Amino acid sequence: MQNLTDIGYVKTILERHGFHFSKALGQNFLINPSVCPRIAEMGNAAEGFGVLEIGTGVGTLTAELAKRADKVVAVELDDRLFPILEETLADFDNVKVIHGDAMKYDLAGLIAEEFKGLRVAVCANLPYYITSPLIMRLLEEKLPIETITVMVQKEAAQRLCAPIGSRESGAVSVAVAFYGSAKTLFQVSRGSFMPAPNVDSAVIQITLHKEKPWQVADEAVFFRMVKVGFSQRRKQLSGVLAGGLGIPKARMQEIFAEAQIPSNARIESLTMEELVGLANVLAGEM
Repeated sequence: MQNLTDIGYVKTILERHGFHFSKALGQNFLINPSVCPRIAEMGNAAEGFGVLEIGTGVGTLTAELAKRADKVVAVELDDRLFPILEETLADFDNVKVIHGDAMKYDLAGLIAEEFKGLRVAVCANLPYYITSPLIMRLLEEKLPIETITVMVQKEAAQRLCAPIGSRESGAVSVAVAFYGSAKTLFQVSRGSFMPAPNVDSAVIQITLHKEKPWQVADEAVFFRMVKVGFSQRRKQLSGVLAGGLGIPKARMQEIFAEAQIPSNARIESLTMEELVGLANVLAGEM
């Protein structure tokens, strides 16, 4: 079995196939031998699970997932990697690599077809440029996934896992907390990749709620409120929402009073319970 964290071996196979890294695709392949086994172990790559991987690189993480899970299906955009993967993953008969864009691919159909009878987890070393959009797609489509374990830029990890009501939180933090519970598993230095990026990374895990703890009257209103509110997070939320949602200021003051939220509150200071309560009052106005 090939050592896919051996820099010399990886360089040799890439050169043999005439492969050059694509900055546009954000390609940074993991070469730290301890990282991928940890992701696989902590990311539910286990008996009874099917694992969906987004992006394969040369198959370093894919191989670790395949050693542990019943089945691995990877969606890879760069077709130049396919002949390489035929070599690096040749020892595994429980891996399927699909050519496609994970932002556009029918993931619900893929999961239904490929993971029948299996619990499902997502594991990936995500290109930085699609981190938030892809995570939001996985959450918003309400796919039958138990956990999402992904490597992301350290700064993005802090934002995604920020406690609601903290200065670090943002619209994406609220969205993640709405659908699941997020935590940082461990940090990964920039030297763990080839080529090395300019920033450090972190592995985070989102455990999706089996039953939502939030009773939201209208999810569209909730997320619109959050988006508008965080667009001017340092300003008083009542004024921001009045302008952004087209509700008279006087009426907005009444809405805040009904939701038992101070009219001078800023969105970054509100708890999830307060955000949900405010959105539920707003739902009657929109």
